[in-house]
Amino acid sequence: MKKGMGMKLIAEKLEISISTVSRALRDAHDVNPVTRQKVMSLAKELNFKPNKNASALASGSTKNIGVVIPFITNYYFSTVISGIQEEAISQGYQIVLYISNDDLAREIQLINNLESNNLDGLLVSISSNTTSTQHYEDLMNEGCPIVFFDRIPAHLNASKVMQGDFEGAYLATNHLIQKGYRKIAHLAGPSGLDLTNERLNGYLCALKDAGISNNPSFIKYAGFTRNEGEVSCRELYQGADQPDAIFAVNDLKAVGAIQALKKMGMRVGEQVGVIGFTDDPIALIIEPNLTTIHEPAFEIGKQSCQLLIKHIKNPSFEARTISLACTLVERDSV
Repeated sequence: MKKGMGMKLIAEKLEISISTVSRALRDAHDVNPVTRQKVMSLAKELNFKPNKNASALASGSTKNIGVVIPFITNYYFSTVISGIQEEAISQGYQIVLYISNDDLAREIQLINNLESNNLDGLLVSISSNTTSTQHYEDLMNEGCPIVFFDRIPAHLNASKVMQGDFEGAYLATNHLIQKGYRKIAHLAGPSGLDLTNERLNGYLCALKDAGISNNPSFIKYAGFTRNEGEVSCRELYQGADQPDAIFAVNDLKAVGAIQALKKMGMRVGEQVGVIGFTDDPIALIIEPNLTTIHEPAFEIGKQSCQLLIKHIKNPSFEARTISLACTLVERDSV
């Protein structure tokens, strides 16, 4: 088949316009599903492969999706990326990765420089110190579809996909309560982050429902690293009133807490219970193995990408929020 003749031949055989064939091949939202299927079947039969560069120029679509994340080495985010990539490839898209290093200034710089990149849309997990979202609002006002995942700006009218942070934290804290712990501390994330607030509120709600008073000195705000978990844990045990259990905002901080407790001569799982949030592989390496809340990271990536592609194909698609359930994984640290 001569180049340039493919779409014309398909259009003639199906008695439809070439523009309809073109829209069907790029999966535009305004094509009848039956017509789309006929076009795709005939294209396959004729072994017709559309020129992607030409299609991009004609449709204004690059088939590239940008992904902005705080870290690449983090287990959670690497799993999310796997979910995003699987879905993107299955729908004919490629991903372009941007790392903010969990820094607002770097994040703003990345977003402001996106004009020079050819992207159809953006998937974003904001940095832990993102206090302003004007850079994203400007991009959205320019017509760029954005879907936020995991770390989200709650006030923005945009699509969002995350795990049930409140429910997961409630589940974790309630598990400790059911095991007999009453003086439960919380190693929280950075103050002001929506994820931090949701997990903190789940923790507080579980205490309240069990009739346990909240001790403000048992709540320590810090970043998400193992070292910050260890430092915060040591601070908890400097006073006279000491906790008998710890719920950490993520597994890395929980591991840091376990390491600190062991250095202080405490038996984790016997004297002190520790529970995390992520189900990072490190939970099975640390001794005792870490009880944790499993986050559906792969599915979050997959559904985030699905949602973004819907926005790309249909600019009038309304924003929606998806929250995926977390589950408890019982091990030896509680």
